Amino acid sequence: MTTVGLLWVYLSASPLMWLSLTLLAYLGAAALHRRFGGHPLLNAALNPVLIAVTGLIGVLVLTETPYRTYFDGAQFVHFLLGPATVALAVPLIENLERVRRALVPMAAALVAGSLTGIVSAVGLGALFGGGAETLASLAPKSVTTPIAMAVSERLGGLASLTAALVIATGILGAVIAVPLLDRLGLVDLRARGFAIGTAAHGVGTARAFQIDPVAGTFSGVAMALNGLLTALLAPLLASWLL
Repeated sequence: MTTVGLLWVYLSASPLMWLSLTLLAYLGAAALHRRFGGHPLLNAALNPVLIAVTGLIGVLVLTETPYRTYFDGAQFVHFLLGPATVALAVPLIENLERVRRALVPMAAALVAGSLTGIVSAVGLGALFGGGAETLASLAPKSVTTPIAMAVSERLGGLASLTAALVIATGILGAVIAVPLLDRLGLVDLRARGFAIGTAAHGVGTARAFQIDPVAGTFSGVAMALNGLLTALLAPLLASWLL
């Protein structure tokens, strides 16, 4: 084995390496997005989350590193998801009056968005021949992972498949949300943020905060409310959809 190979074996066994690699991947992707992402044609393709995830997956595949080994280091970032979610209360308090004034349209958008997320996912899954277990796993794919996994298990789905679908949904939402909303001519920051949070949960909310704090606030509210409503609606719709 070469010196480089021996060095890699030594470093790859350290959780600190994978933590550092995760942070560097995102910082590098964010820098690339700032440098070239201003162009409309490149903005979606250079989404920092998409680039960082793709790069990390490539490293794991090329080095044949088990996910468990990677997560031993990345779990420190994972742990910060809890405090980061709680911290969403800060911009919410700062924009509380705006949220109060938009309660009625938010309620209508929430019901429409939650129903669309469930029915469209299950409908497309059925159209492509998915079985009942797969369709149950698809139903809660637009809400945050812990809620989605619990709902999936209750419906008879696979929690592990649901977790993968939730992550894919969040990344896809973060990538296409801004170009799509721009194309639709939706300029209200409240509406943009609420739409992103309803469709793409936490990953989308992080993207919304990059747009504007107001958009991020409404995205965080949508993420929380959509999780609650989906947990109530999905079991009620299960007998009809599945």
